Amino acid sequence: MGYAAAYGQSAAAGDSPENLISRALDLGVTLLDTADIYGDSEQILGRALTGRRESVVLATKFGIVAPPMGGNPPVLNGTPTYMRECVERSLTSLKTDYIDLYYLHRVDPDLPIEETVGAMAELVTEGKIRHLGLSEAAPDTIRRAHAVHPITAVETEWSLWARDIEAQIFPLARELGISVVPYSPLGRGALTGAITSRDDLPENDWRRTMPQYAEGTLDKNLTTLDVVREIAAAHEAAPGQISLAWLLAKAPDVVPIPGTRRIAFLEQNIRATEVVLTADDVARLDAVTVIGKREYMTDNWTSGVSPRPNS
Repeated sequence: MGYAAAYGQSAAAGDSPENLISRALDLGVTLLDTADIYGDSEQILGRALTGRRESVVLATKFGIVAPPMGGNPPVLNGTPTYMRECVERSLTSLKTDYIDLYYLHRVDPDLPIEETVGAMAELVTEGKIRHLGLSEAAPDTIRRAHAVHPITAVETEWSLWARDIEAQIFPLARELGISVVPYSPLGRGALTGAITSRDDLPENDWRRTMPQYAEGTLDKNLTTLDVVREIAAAHEAAPGQISLAWLLAKAPDVVPIPGTRRIAFLEQNIRATEVVLTADDVARLDAVTVIGKREYMTDNWTSGVSPRPNS
């Protein structure tokens, strides 16, 4: 998503995506996650994976026609017709014959989940996709979807700054044998220690609209990094590595997807797999709390949704 300039950075910022992806694969990364709404990210991956497609699990998503930007509500579409349009575009952009993991990016509140997932299951039969995923779905929705066709992964925001998954969704995933893919596992950059105040964010940075980054709120939330830094110092690690190691300690099939545009940060993130936290470390991190809701709570996406075009 970072290459779609979501956080206010210029298109030229960072290392070239082709070099970044090549380095990731060389270091053993096997899951690459994108979406049709992330600018030209699918096309970038399609070019970067030439000759290396079989070495990765490739995930992409459909269902968001327009995200909630500038105060506007989202436009969502999970209809079978739209899904088929999207998957064909994604296959072309990614330069592949199949998608390993195809997510419904957000649940369409105007359509029974059974209808969307049933249509996605047809793509499995046709060989266009191999596994189904849901992103930011409510517990009952996940259970109903899984009854139609096995759901392989649930993607949702999860980090030391976003913990609501732990109440119902994570236990449900354990019950049903569904992997959890935490996005924004570094608190959208805050948990790396790189952000010290709102002044560090460009004026057009999306994070300025998020409740946890609000004026006054962000300063209070950044104090949670004190414990992260203490644990990082004890392990001779970076704060971001501790945040990732905390998620990796939750279960073997919890697979965080930290995004970056820098090879140096990519290498740092990968080394989080070498950090072994103690039970006391995990307990101290579990006790971290922040104020302000994360941006995309499931209920925020199922209320106030704009009508689909031509609906």
